[in-house]
Amino acid sequence: MKIDVLTLFPGMFAGPLDESIIKRARDAGLLELQLHQLRDWTHDRHKTVDDRPFGGGPGMLLKPEPIFEAVESLRREKTRVVLMSPSGRKFNQSIARELAQQEHLLLVTGHYEGFDERIREALADDELSIGDYVLTNGALPAMVVIDAVTRLLPGVLGDDTSSSEESFSAGGPGLEYPQYTRPAEFRGMKVPEVLVSGNHAEIAKWRAEQARLRTKEKRPDLV
Repeated sequence: MKIDVLTLFPGMFAGPLDESIIKRARDAGLLELQLHQLRDWTHDRHKTVDDRPFGGGPGMLLKPEPIFEAVESLRREKTRVVLMSPSGRKFNQSIARELAQQEHLLLVTGHYEGFDERIREALADDELSIGDYVLTNGALPAMVVIDAVTRLLPGVLGDDTSSSEESFSAGGPGLEYPQYTRPAEFRGMKVPEVLVSGNHAEIAKWRAEQARLRTKEKRPDLV
């Protein structure tokens, strides 16, 4: 998969995208990731990317000219252009799986008071938000999307069943069952006996029930 990111703050991405699973995916050639400075598509000496909104109001809006030029320069035949914006549909695991099927994602990160509406109307294939709160800009949401999508790419996790058994993945939008590792007893707390019984049918049954109970208790909105 190829992911391009159009941003005013490429330096914000340096740490998160150069570590852990994303780094391994890039090193293995499973993910091609490039950051692009939006100001590179401006033509004035101040590299202006924003202006005051027509009709008045607070703040500044991202201008259409540099974003149109950038997207038209980076877009390919099968590119999905995604705006990171508080007004987008709320990102979740289902959308992550949907995006992981794409060949090329172009993430456009917002800043200031948002985008000139013509950018949404003419360029965007999708618009995503990571939650009902406001951040300084769209860099962090873009990193969240990149991380969630990358780990779903075939071969990235080594064992592809790992991502299918996690919270929000196994059999629906619920939470994952409790998990334990060695030692079997720690400070008087024991691992449930069913997990050390070797009875895989009973283990599967226990895990399904525990996932249901955990979801009901901690995230009843998902039930």
